Amino acid sequence: MSWAQNTNTLSILDAPIKDERTTSPWSLHGQATYVMQWHPDFNAPYSGANSMTPKSNSAQTSDITLYIGRKLWNGAEIYINPEIDQGFGLSNTLGMAGYSSGEAYKVGAQDPYFRLPRAFLRQTYNLHGDNLYLEDQANQVATNISSNNVVITLGKFSVVDIFDTNKYAHDPRLDFMNWSVLDAGAFDYAADAWGFTNGAAVEWNNGWWTLRSGFFALSTTPNSTNLDLSFKQYQLVEEFEERHNINGHEGKFKVLGFLSRGSMGTYNDALLQNPNSPDTSLVRNFSNKVGFALNLEQEITSSLGAFARFSWNDGKAEAFDFTEINQSLSFGLSMKGNQWKRPQDTLGIMQTINSLSDDAKSYFRAGGMGILIGDGGLNYGNERITELYYNMSLSKNFAVGIDYQYVSNPAYNQDRGPINIFGLRLRASF
Repeated sequence: MSWAQNTNTLSILDAPIKDERTTSPWSLHGQATYVMQWHPDFNAPYSGANSMTPKSNSAQTSDITLYIGRKLWNGAEIYINPEIDQGFGLSNTLGMAGYSSGEAYKVGAQDPYFRLPRAFLRQTYNLHGDNLYLEDQANQVATNISSNNVVITLGKFSVVDIFDTNKYAHDPRLDFMNWSVLDAGAFDYAADAWGFTNGAAVEWNNGWWTLRSGFFALSTTPNSTNLDLSFKQYQLVEEFEERHNINGHEGKFKVLGFLSRGSMGTYNDALLQNPNSPDTSLVRNFSNKVGFALNLEQEITSSLGAFARFSWNDGKAEAFDFTEINQSLSFGLSMKGNQWKRPQDTLGIMQTINSLSDDAKSYFRAGGMGILIGDGGLNYGNERITELYYNMSLSKNFAVGIDYQYVSNPAYNQDRGPINIFGLRLRASF
C-alpha cells in the first residue's frame, strides 16, 4: 500500500468549477516520491515471524509515476499510469496492523522495477444540472460535464481510488502516512499485494448525493500478487455519499458496505485443526466476509478541516487483501498554513484505534500468523497510533514533509513497544 496508498482519487466531482471552458484531448502529469522512515530501539521481550524488529531500523521507498490520459469518443477517456518502484517498508512491511507508510508496498525490491498499477476507461453520461468544468490534472483530462451524471469506470485501478475517499486523509504523498487513517482500517478491500485490482464501478451523481457501486476481483489467495481474473472470488462494494454546507463550510458524509466472496480460512477452523499452531491457509473454504465504514469530512474554517472514520468487519475469517483490522476508529484535524503565512503548507494530526475480533484474538494468542502481524504470542491490547505531519511546499511542484508516529501496542501486543517512528518525505510533480 500505497498500498492504500499510492492512491489517486478518481471520483470526478471532487473539485469542479461551475463554468464552461476550452478542453484538451490529452492529459500528461507525473510525480516522484521518496520516503524514509526510522525508529529507535523499543521494548520487545519476544518476537515472531511477522514482528517488527525491536532494534533501531530504517527503510526507504521511492516511486516515479506517469499519468497519461486521452479523450476517445463523446464522454469517454482512457488512462494509464506506468510506474517504477523501489525499496522496502520498515521490517519488510510487517509488525503493525495499521502499518506506518502508505508508500510501502507488501512487495519490496532493492532494485527498481516496472509496473502498470492503473489502466482504465472512464465513460461519463451527462444528465442535467449546472455546467461544470473539470481541470486538467492527474487522471483527469480537462473537460466539461453536467453536475448530474452517471460515470462508469472499467479496468485496473484501486478500489479506494473511488470508494472511501477523504479530502483530509487519503494521500500518503501529501498528507498522513499510516494505513489505518488513509483508508477505513476494517475495509478489507479487493487488491493484489500492491493495492490494485480489476473491476468496474458505477457512480450516479445527483444534486447533493452520490450513489456508488463496484464489482472487483479478489486476489487468487489472500495477500497474493495475482488477481482472480475469473472473478470466481470477488467483492461487491456499495457507498452512499451526501454533501452538505454548514454556515458556508462544505462537508461530506459517506456510508459504505462491502461483501467479499472467496476461499478464506476462518480463525475458529484453524484453531480446531491445530490449537497449538493454527494456520488459516490450511483450512480455506469458500465463504463470505461483510463489513461497513462511515466516513466524515468537514471544513471548519477556510484553513481548518476535520475528519473521522469508523469501520467494522465480521472478523470470522483471515484478512484477505488489506490488513488484520476488524474494527477501527480514526479522527483528526488538517490545517493549512494561512495563519503563519504559508498557505500552501499543511499541518495534520490524527489518532487511530484498531481492534481485533474475539476469534482473531484467540488465533494470534495461539501463535497464528497473518498478512502483517504475528508475534508468536499475544498479550492483547488495542493498537493505538498517533500521527503528526507537516508538509512544506517549496514551490508549485516540490514539497518536503516530516512525519512522526507514536505506536502503542503494535500488532495488538502490550508486551511490545511503544514505537516512535520518524519519517521524511520528498515529492516532485508536474
